[in-house]
Amino acid sequence: MILHVVGARPQFIKLAPVLEALREQGLASEVLHTGQHYDFEMSELLFRNLGLPEPRYNLGIGSGTHAQQTGGMLCGIEEVLNLRPPALLLVYGDTNSTLAGALAACKLGIPVGHVEAGLRSFDRRMPEEINRVVADHLSTYHFCPTATAVALLKAEGIDGLLTGDVMVDALQTFSRIASTCPCPAPFVLATIHRAENTDDPGRFLAIWEALKAIAREIPVYFPIHPRTRTRYRDVIEQADHGVTAAPPAGYLDMLAMIK
Repeated sequence: MILHVVGARPQFIKLAPVLEALREQGLASEVLHTGQHYDFEMSELLFRNLGLPEPRYNLGIGSGTHAQQTGGMLCGIEEVLNLRPPALLLVYGDTNSTLAGALAACKLGIPVGHVEAGLRSFDRRMPEEINRVVADHLSTYHFCPTATAVALLKAEGIDGLLTGDVMVDALQTFSRIASTCPCPAPFVLATIHRAENTDDPGRFLAIWEALKAIAREIPVYFPIHPRTRTRYRDVIEQADHGVTAAPPAGYLDMLAMIK
């Protein structure tokens, strides 16, 4: 049995084509959802849109500092692994769920495969960079999306396998599914979600002012992360700024708008 550890929205998208490929090979899988993204619109809705199975385990970790999240995940994942050890644990990308899954399995002697191995920003100020570097050095198997990722791992003494990009697989699969764009064309689609932009009020407000300026020329549609809406509610809910601040868009809706 292969156990997939996921916890954030992009990982659910990456999970979908991998699960389908394993089904075609007759390999059994179970999904552990750490609960890193716990809002319905960020988690359950996406599972439903992508046709993913209900997770066998849901740790419900929720928000917190990096240490709080990772520590809670380590305890929960270790409990599951001791209860039902998999033949292989797969982690995806570069979130705290990725780090916790790789570390918990490695300490128990369970092989780890890292999907999207070898990606580097070379900026250690990014928590994601720490997560992906540590996960790569703990993993047994390294599934690289690009030849560049293989080369970067090689420079660190790690042999990677060039598999291609699962996000491209997901895009090719799900862009064929009909979805209606909620906006009349033409329009500008904007997202703001990185901590560097949402946790710095000065930077966020500068971006927001730019969106307001654009909206004077062309409508701006802004699906907004629940945490960002809560933090900047007074600014976002002001009248007459011309920006449509909408709930988070489902993956299929987002693809429709991008197209």
